[in-house]
Amino acid sequence: MASQELARKLQRRLQWEEAEEGRPQPASCAFAAREPEPECEPPAWAPTASADAELSAQLTRRLDINEGTARPRRCKVFNPYTEFPEFSRRLIKDLESKFKLYDAGRDGFIDLMELKLMMEKLGAPQTHLGLKNMIKEVDEDFDGQLSFREFLLVFHKAAAGELEEDSGLMALAKLSEIDVAQEGVKGAKHFFEAKVQALSCASKFEAELKAEQDERKREEEKRRLRQAAFRELKAAFST
Repeated sequence: MASQELARKLQRRLQWEEAEEGRPQPASCAFAAREPEPECEPPAWAPTASADAELSAQLTRRLDINEGTARPRRCKVFNPYTEFPEFSRRLIKDLESKFKLYDAGRDGFIDLMELKLMMEKLGAPQTHLGLKNMIKEVDEDFDGQLSFREFLLVFHKAAAGELEEDSGLMALAKLSEIDVAQEGVKGAKHFFEAKVQALSCASKFEAELKAEQDERKREEEKRRLRQAAFRELKAAFST
């Protein structure tokens, strides 16, 4: 039904454009070249040509998506740390782990069926229409599935209070909640208390990066000591 309705809308739009193109020009425009004044003004509907073309393209792509014939779009490189500076590095990594857990197809997207299984495992099963509405609310590229950026957008909207309390996305965000008192998102006790605070995102990012580097150094030192102890033990047995 949705595909047929979109097809009808697109057909009506194309017919309207064809009718506008065939409309005769005003008489004043025909003799504009002979008279210095007044200048011929373009028709009022001309500025909407680009908007109409864009709408037609969107309707066509939506129809292709519904029929399963749409080609994936090339997207710019996505950096979650710069696009979602309110999230700590650790929280983004934890959310990425959750995203990959439910991305059963390992294609970098959570489709309708994977979202269905995800909500069932979280204890908040949704109807087919409810699942489609969940995707639609954050589906920025109209591909009918969730990318990792759109997955993070769910939590961004939840923290900003942009989701309905009884919506499927709010249930997803709440049931996937991480104890940010341990994760360090703005120092809040719970994820939904992580509101905007006067903190420097750049300095926080640098501090977290330095902490990760220090942790790697400690692990490397432990590994070096274990290897040294093993060599000593091996030498003792060799003699």
